Amino acid sequence: MVLDQPCSTQRYQLSPRSDEPSLVKRMFELVRSRPRFGYRRIARLLQREGWQASFTRVYRLWRREGWKVPQKKRKRRTLGDSRNV
Repeated sequence: MVLDQPCSTQRYQLSPRSDEPSLVKRMFELVRSRPRFGYRRIARLLQREGWQASFTRVYRLWRREGWKVPQKKRKRRTLGDSRNV
């Protein structure tokens, strides 16, 4: 017995929802077309399209797929001085 938890909670198996593969497919399309968008903006786009996708659900799928927003490339300073020679 661990911390007075019911035994039924230890055997709970998560069953994925039926629309999950199509939701992940649509998320992938949006991520490919808009690589600078994070999971929150992707979730908002999905909600506007009529998907039942909360931010937490999109985040869970986002992490499972291993997606990340790429780092912005910073401009490098030019070497040398500012004199016009």
